Amino acid sequence: MNEMAKLLRRDPHMSVLSVITVAVIAFLIASLGGQFLSLNNLQSMAYQIPEFGLLAIAMALTMLTGGIDLSLIANAGLSGIVAAYFLSGAIIPTDGGMPTPMLVAIAVIAALLVATICGAINGLLIAKLSVPPILATLGTMILFTGIGMGITSGQGVVGFPESFLKFGSGSVLNVPYVFIVFIVFAIAAAVVLAKTKLGARIYLYGENQVALKFSGIRTERLIVQVYMVAGLLAGIAAIIIISRVNSAKVGYGDTYLLQAILVAVLGGVHPDGGRGKVTGVLLGLFLLQFLQSAFTLFSFTPYAKKLIWGCMLLLVMIINYYMEKWKTGESKFGFKTLLIRR
Repeated sequence: MNEMAKLLRRDPHMSVLSVITVAVIAFLIASLGGQFLSLNNLQSMAYQIPEFGLLAIAMALTMLTGGIDLSLIANAGLSGIVAAYFLSGAIIPTDGGMPTPMLVAIAVIAALLVATICGAINGLLIAKLSVPPILATLGTMILFTGIGMGITSGQGVVGFPESFLKFGSGSVLNVPYVFIVFIVFAIAAAVVLAKTKLGARIYLYGENQVALKFSGIRTERLIVQVYMVAGLLAGIAAIIIISRVNSAKVGYGDTYLLQAILVAVLGGVHPDGGRGKVTGVLLGLFLLQFLQSAFTLFSFTPYAKKLIWGCMLLLVMIINYYMEKWKTGESKFGFKTLLIRR
């Protein structure tokens, strides 16, 4: 029992989240059996995870600094529209002799450039003008959505090359290309946060901005960099989205904003910053996707889905609260004392 207590004290949130995930998986296997573990269902989840998974990691990065990015979805929508105009031949005519791979490359670069610039705008508003992150990104969310709406007049942009669409629907050894891309960027984000000076500075900024500033670190540059990376991840998510649905339109992925925040919090990212890991975000992401898939198999209504998501978020937050109390020896229920005595 002492070993269990040590494990829980080391990382109480991950311990709780791991137990909940295992319990959910066991329940779904018992209830749905082979239907849940079927190749089609697993592949379906692998196609869906990258879209809001990248957005969740982007949200987690901004939350680690004590901020938030409400413009992520609008950013993804705008950058996806820019890519769509290139891919559809509206900017560079497809009959001009340009090779399709080059056209796709230009479209992807343009989308990522726009997404990164949008992230930089957020960072500059927050770092240089001291606008609170929630207000800055709320304003840019409306701005980016308005620009996308003005460009498209609310219409969808369609007509992409077949080779580009294969990126969103293709797979290798039954593993979707988009899932491989997601894993690569997730690993990169985890390594940056855990092993680099930039990651250490992000944690320190969220934990104590004043201490970081007096240590000689340029905090303004740090915030701009974080929001630019978040924007870049939103741009990659946009490429994945439009390659899967074969169109781009303002409003695609609007529900992902709530899911991104939910996954980040479920994964242990503290809203005040300074605490959280990519591994936790991934665990929360897979937990949410398992439930999403189960909702479909159980034929739940969208209203029931949001109800269960909200209940799960509140449950995890309540458990985390008491686990933190227990970890610091402040629990009113004597859990810590009971475990030590045993």
